[in-house]
Amino acid sequence: MNKLITALLSLIFAISCKAPQKEEPITITPEDLDASINQVTDIMIHDIFSPPVASRIFAYPNIAAYEIVAIADDNYTSLAGQLNGLTAIPSPDTTNTVNYDLAAMVAHMELSKKLIFSEDRMEMLRDSLYTIWEGKNPVLFTSSKEYGMQVADHIAAWMKEDNYAQTRTMPKFTVDADDETRWQPTPPAYMDGIEPHWNKIRTFVIDSASQFMPIPPPAFSLEEDSPFYKELKEVYDISNRITEEGDASEEIQIAQFWDCNPYVSVTRGHLMFATKKITPGAHWMGIAKIAARKTKSDFHKSLYAYTKASIAMADAFISCWDEKYRSNLIRPETLINQHIDDSWKPVLQTPPFPEYTSGHSVVSGAASVALTDVFGDDFAFDDDTEIPYGLPIRSFTSFKQAADEAAISRMYGGIHYRAAVEVGVKQGRDLGKFVVDNLNMATNNATAQN
Repeated sequence: MNKLITALLSLIFAISCKAPQKEEPITITPEDLDASINQVTDIMIHDIFSPPVASRIFAYPNIAAYEIVAIADDNYTSLAGQLNGLTAIPSPDTTNTVNYDLAAMVAHMELSKKLIFSEDRMEMLRDSLYTIWEGKNPVLFTSSKEYGMQVADHIAAWMKEDNYAQTRTMPKFTVDADDETRWQPTPPAYMDGIEPHWNKIRTFVIDSASQFMPIPPPAFSLEEDSPFYKELKEVYDISNRITEEGDASEEIQIAQFWDCNPYVSVTRGHLMFATKKITPGAHWMGIAKIAARKTKSDFHKSLYAYTKASIAMADAFISCWDEKYRSNLIRPETLINQHIDDSWKPVLQTPPFPEYTSGHSVVSGAASVALTDVFGDDFAFDDDTEIPYGLPIRSFTSFKQAADEAAISRMYGGIHYRAAVEVGVKQGRDLGKFVVDNLNMATNNATAQN
């Protein structure tokens, strides 16, 4: 009897071992990609990454995922040899079947995890998606995950050569307190200048940080009939007018909508704390998501839009920061307090870096050109990106109009002179056009389908 029971148990075990593995299809959706990018954005807010650093965090994971999609989809072309220093990603093992979209998501999440501090927050999303995908098809999930990790490692190795680590050890920016034309830390936190060596980061498409060097700002002068003083007085006069009108002022609403300051210091008595918001780059990634959803873009096109926009913005920050610390121009708040009104405060808190050119203007100009190239001219959309921060929806008739509003918002906010926003948005558009003209991403077939 014992032998019979043993034989039966052995038979049952053998049958169970030969039971077929689950082979349900695994479909990756644009919402999966959005979830990863949203999680990265939330983590960047939590970890308080500066706008330039945030642009780097967006770019590399998008590129990693895009490169995998470009292998599988003939409508898209690899960026290897097009982005500075990027070589072709490894080819997948032909003995295993790979779900390339799943591999792309793996690469996106794994590389994102390498770029942020709060890794556990990224792991929460990653592990939840991994559980779902593995439950549907363990064999396919494993082979796809392995390939995604392989590509993530390849892009990480390229990423390590962009000089970012070296800039972490470079000296802080030295303030020249004796030169009244040069930037000085501003209240209430009087923070050091952020990322003074960002122009040393390897560019993605542009030849160098100085390739799109803008014209110089108006010559510094406190003579009342000088162009510079007129711009200074314009900031002061506009601020006083719209402040008197209060929150109903359209200019104040525009300034607040595009504030995008990741670290606003608030002082209450002896207590100082920070309110956290998204960066300019995160706002434009939100606009890319809005456009992709409005056009019902699939996973590939959504990723294409995110990747093109994030590359343009990453180069825009390098270009802008190169000019900021070259011209090293003093902020309106400092001069107005010193020479016009010592009790004046801007509508927005002045960020901690030199004035010229306006970062939001440059980045918005570049992003608007990239997204126009993907979705077309006169693309109307409702921007709900700032709803989580208590701000209402604003509507735009095109990406260009949105960029123009983002630029002028900085003057309404009292943190930039007119030249910084007007020259800045042109700097960004010129750079964005260069990126679009020099990146071969979507083939004619993809364009026809869009």
